Amino acid sequence: MEGKTIKENKINEEIRDKELRVIDEDGTMLGIMSRDEALALAEQRKLDLVNISPNAVPPVCKILDYGKYRYEAQKREKEAKKKQRTIEVKEIRLSTFIEEHDLQVKANTASKFLKDGDKVKASLRFRGRELGHTQLGREVMDKFAELCSEFSTVEKKPVMEGRTMSMVLAPRSEK
Repeated sequence: MEGKTIKENKINEEIRDKELRVIDEDGTMLGIMSRDEALALAEQRKLDLVNISPNAVPPVCKILDYGKYRYEAQKREKEAKKKQRTIEVKEIRLSTFIEEHDLQVKANTASKFLKDGDKVKASLRFRGRELGHTQLGREVMDKFAELCSEFSTVEKKPVMEGRTMSMVLAPRSEK
């Protein structure tokens, strides 16, 4: 097993509680019985006694095939992992005096990222005297957002953070 992602349950002799609420393999409640009775019943059916709810009073134990139970739990977990998608944040760097064509190329790249379901962080770094012309940077950011507007929505408007202005675009959700 790769990592211990499945919570390990106490089985058979590992269970130390004196009284247990016991359920059999098909979900029928067998009632509250002593640990020894429950272990004997599980052994008689050639199955395991598994503590499925240790915090309950009394703890709930189920008589089942532990190997099969763990296998199915791993299978469910694997299936859940398969369905989830991690969203990455891709960064695109712009400059204050970027040419129209270069901005278009960067917008096309950003659109590809957005189509793949990733977020795009557009950042613009001001160097030297450019810091006195932050409005030019904001215009570049607005133009970039407009070029990407077909595939995105502005999640975070352009903000200055030190010498850098940045904004975040999120993929547009299809409804």
